[in-house]
Formats: sequence, C-alpha cells, structure tokens
Amino acid sequence: MFLPSWDFSEVHSRYIPVPRRKVFVAIRSLTAREIRLLPPLLWLRRLPARLAGRPRPTASKKDRERPILDVVEHGGFLLLDADEEREIVAGVVGKFWRPVQNDPVRLPSASAFLAFDEPGYAKAAVNFRLEDEGEGCRVTTETRILATDAAARTKFARYWRLIRPGSGLIRRSWLRAIARRARRRT
Repeated sequence: MFLPSWDFSEVHSRYIPVPRRKVFVAIRSLTAREIRLLPPLLWLRRLPARLAGRPRPTASKKDRERPILDVVEHGGFLLLDADEEREIVAGVVGKFWRPVQNDPVRLPSASAFLAFDEPGYAKAAVNFRLEDEGEGCRVTTETRILATDAAARTKFARYWRLIRPGSGLIRRSWLRAIARRARRRT
C-alpha cells in the first residue's frame, strides 16, 4: 500500500451501473476535457504563477485530447501501481503550497517514491479503486498526503485549507465524467 500513514486525505465515491471492466477502460481513456470543473480550477491554481510572471505551460490542444492519466504522468506524477482493472495508483512529490517554483520532483520508480524523505516536501498518492457492486461497480478515489517533516506539514496544512474545496470538486467532477464515459461505451 502506498502511504499507509498520512497527514491529510479525502475520499470520494460513486456507484456506476456498468460492469467494472468497462469502468476501468473509461478511467484509463478519460480526457481532461471531459472533467468539466478541471480547466477552470486549474486556471485558478496557476494564477499566482501568472501574476508573478512565471506562467507554467498550459495544456495543449493535443493534451486535452489525450487520456488525462497519461497527461498527469507526463507532468510529474508517477504511476505507482495498476492492478488488473481494480485499482490505479499515482503519486507525486513536491512543494504544492508554493505559488511558483513548485514543479514536482521527478522520481524513477515506485520504490523511489516510497523511499523519498527529503525534508521540506509532501508526497501525494491518488487512487481510483473499483469494487463490484450489484450489476455495476463502485469507484472510490482517495487522495493521501504525507509531509516529510513538521515544517512541510504546517505549510501544507495552510494550503490544504485553501484548496481542499476545489480538490473535492475536481474529484467529484472526475467521477461524474467517468460515469458518463462508461455509460456511453455500454
């Protein structure tokens, strides 16, 4: 398990009346364009960097058409685990609370993610877990964050209070988009 202990977390879940295998395909193929609240909330997230004159590259039209899991992996997330149509786990390490100069730490492997403990950072693991339920399945997404030291925990706590509502909106919007895509494919 990735980040079996954590400092901050949030969990969201949705029942989708579609077989698990098809929902897994929907998760893997979903694009950013389909997650309705993602573009405006990411725009807000990038606003401080723009105001500081350090804009990060925005997603290209090509990126908006690619599966979002591929895009986030290219952007610094690391695929930590994918369990045959039951769970996908991705992780990232960074100083998320910084409005600028907050690029993620590039890590080569899941073991490097687990071992990372340099002070001043936070590690985040995000998953999508699928469980059969009746005629369909339940998709649960959990985000766990572990700070590498007390100072990072304090900084992340302030940041978390600010962004958690938006983070929850993105997760719920993402689950709705998965459901829409899975239903279209049946």
